[in-house]
Amino acid sequence: MSNAQPTQTSTRTRTGQQRLSGALRQRHITMISLGGIIGAGLFVGSSATIQAIGPAAFLSYLAAGIVVMLVMRMLGEMAVALPGVGSFTEYARIGLGNWVGFTSGWLYWYFWVIVVAVEAVVGANILEQWIPLPAWMIGLSLLAIMTAINCLSVKSYGEFEYWFASLKVFAIIVFIFVVGAYLFGFAPSTSDLLGNLVNARGFMPYGVSAILAGVPTVIFAVGGAEIATIAAAESDDPSKNVANMTRSVIFRVITFYVGSIFLIVCVVPWGQIVAGHSPFVAALEVLHIPGAAMIMQAVVLVAVLSALNSGLYVSSRILFGLSQRGDAPAKLAVLTGRKVPRAAVLLSSVIGYIAIMAAIISPQGVFLFLVNASGAVMLFVYLAVALAQIKVRRQVEATAPERLTLRMWLFPWLSYAVVAVIAGVLIAMAFQESLRTQFLASLVSLGVVSAAYLILRRQRHHDAQPHANAIDILAGLPTRP
Repeated sequence: MSNAQPTQTSTRTRTGQQRLSGALRQRHITMISLGGIIGAGLFVGSSATIQAIGPAAFLSYLAAGIVVMLVMRMLGEMAVALPGVGSFTEYARIGLGNWVGFTSGWLYWYFWVIVVAVEAVVGANILEQWIPLPAWMIGLSLLAIMTAINCLSVKSYGEFEYWFASLKVFAIIVFIFVVGAYLFGFAPSTSDLLGNLVNARGFMPYGVSAILAGVPTVIFAVGGAEIATIAAAESDDPSKNVANMTRSVIFRVITFYVGSIFLIVCVVPWGQIVAGHSPFVAALEVLHIPGAAMIMQAVVLVAVLSALNSGLYVSSRILFGLSQRGDAPAKLAVLTGRKVPRAAVLLSSVIGYIAIMAAIISPQGVFLFLVNASGAVMLFVYLAVALAQIKVRRQVEATAPERLTLRMWLFPWLSYAVVAVIAGVLIAMAFQESLRTQFLASLVSLGVVSAAYLILRRQRHHDAQPHANAIDILAGLPTRP
């Protein structure tokens, strides 16, 4: 194998392009990966899951968390074996071709710009209680502030996200400690401790099917860890940081999710949890914690600002990567002096502004459709990543097996299992009445992006140059000792 340095053309980027900053450190990557998963979906959205499933809801979180953990392991393997690729959606291009890379990138970007709008609306509704301004004005202001932060430098994003995520993690750790101490230190007996798990129609009041049906909804809440693989491209040691993230961080997140939900259903009778109201508040009220509602509102606000901040960052870097490969306007790949793709940040924020206005003008019409159209997008992207990993792993094993220092467990069977589970979840969405609208709307998104790819290919002869596969990239990397 050649000892030459990696070439720009190995992943079909254009020569002479600038590279993103390397200002992020390991502490940033760790907290970004934690913060990407822990959001308002846990602090508030878990209420609907518990109400629909019962005390066994934490098993749905466990199942979804394991799926996400395995996808992250797949990404980690590819990131370490093929360094310098950039956005994680590009692994889908390497393994499966230009069409999958194009659609994965644009669908993932769409998912996050909708997240930006949703989080801005939620944050505005919280702050409206304390600030005497209309919710729409607060939402637009939040988006403007986060846009300015992201336009400054990647380090400013990293520092803000580090502290946002730190506050969220601290809040969950304190919650688990306090509620755990209450249960195991002050509960009169084991029977009382487990009472809420089995009383009121039993542990699984709606049966095993309800646990499985809850996985599609829950997987959106625990998704987001892949943000760290994008941020790692702007860190001092991308391969090492991705490896550390995939080895330890996801286990912690599953512990946070499963542990906190388990404690909640132990403390609070599940029938008393109301959808849309934080079950964390309900648990703290059982413990007679003063100001529980105010405390959790502050935590949810931090979670919302974190998701808004990360949403702008991720969407802009996805656009940057697409632009480098000719799948988006070239201007979106231009960097400022601080290595920030400002045009990509601004375009993502503009879409966020439009979506916020849609939420004000047509909350149950246009905005609802936009949200539904992103419902299954993450699953589409995860499925593409899983399929790509299987093919890339075969290519790396045949060409440079020494680069597989981080391996997917029990390959290929566990990889096949991930593909089967994700496909099964998508099929379940199609047949589950409450999720069918999201599935069909997401198919519309997939169709629109695919049509855009076909148009672009005809105009620019997109496939005139074959996509770079793992073998092409490995040929341009130095041989490891």
